[in-house]
Amino acid sequence: MRAVVAQGSGGPEVLRVAEVDTPVPGPAELLVRVRATAVNRADVLQRRGMYPPPPGTTEVLGLEAAGEVAGVGADAGGWREGDAVFAILPGGGHAEYAVVPARVAMAVPANLDWPGAAAIPEAFLTALDNLRNRGRLAVGETVLLHGGSSGVGTAAIQLARAWSCRVLVTASSRRKLEACARLGADAGIDYRREDFVERVGELTGGRGADVVLDIVGGPYLERNLRALAPEGRLVVIGLMGGASAELDLARLLTRRLSVSASTLRARGVAAKAALADQARREVLPLLADGTVRPVVDRVLGLDDVAEAHALMESSRHIGKIVLTL
Repeated sequence: MRAVVAQGSGGPEVLRVAEVDTPVPGPAELLVRVRATAVNRADVLQRRGMYPPPPGTTEVLGLEAAGEVAGVGADAGGWREGDAVFAILPGGGHAEYAVVPARVAMAVPANLDWPGAAAIPEAFLTALDNLRNRGRLAVGETVLLHGGSSGVGTAAIQLARAWSCRVLVTASSRRKLEACARLGADAGIDYRREDFVERVGELTGGRGADVVLDIVGGPYLERNLRALAPEGRLVVIGLMGGASAELDLARLLTRRLSVSASTLRARGVAAKAALADQARREVLPLLADGTVRPVVDRVLGLDDVAEAHALMESSRHIGKIVLTL
């Protein structure tokens, strides 16, 4: 089968579409004929040699995919060949076929096409897990989303609005902030021109945000804590600015703040299956009735994967970059 692999570490030019062996599903797995997949920043980091796949995972890139079931393991009950599914993956999504644990696979809502379906798993499950489970975002609370125009950001805006929360976002341009507003963000902050801590204070009457979802990491730690309301929760899901920072424990103590962080890729099947179950309850009905929707910036072919990576690194996109097969 054809699949995307990196020949060494480096820029987009190291990516190749090569012939590799078609994976064989285990007893509790599905073989999926991939119709569309999406590029994530983790793919860029893997290509650079900075984010190797978990032990035992294929070197083929791709953390999500949508397609048709082409094979069903003996213990993968509930699925039939031809079923339309999508799923998060530890790797292997940028290929003609991918293996998916049956418990992690989710049925594609009938109103979605393949590019739209491929744009959902990583973004919406990341947003769901970190807003709901780690951030404990509740009805009526205020959330600050850094990188509001990213794949995760566009999903998080819509989910938070569907949960009757107030949404503040940061982004790097007026164009991106306007896109966030169209998705339901209540206020946007241009982080290149404005101090987001000061603006969050102004927008909340000095109280701060109940939850901050951060993709920057170290350089934002101290400011994120200052932007939080008493009892606020900071959830770190990316380290685009760096991994190191000094933590003011006194601020945590006096304002009763909490800090957590997470990634999806390295978690086991049981944890991912539990999150997929939660998504079936809390996200798929919203997708099916149109309350929330995937945001797709660009649809390219698998052979255009280097172009997709270059676009991802430029940060010019809004939402997801999708590859079709």
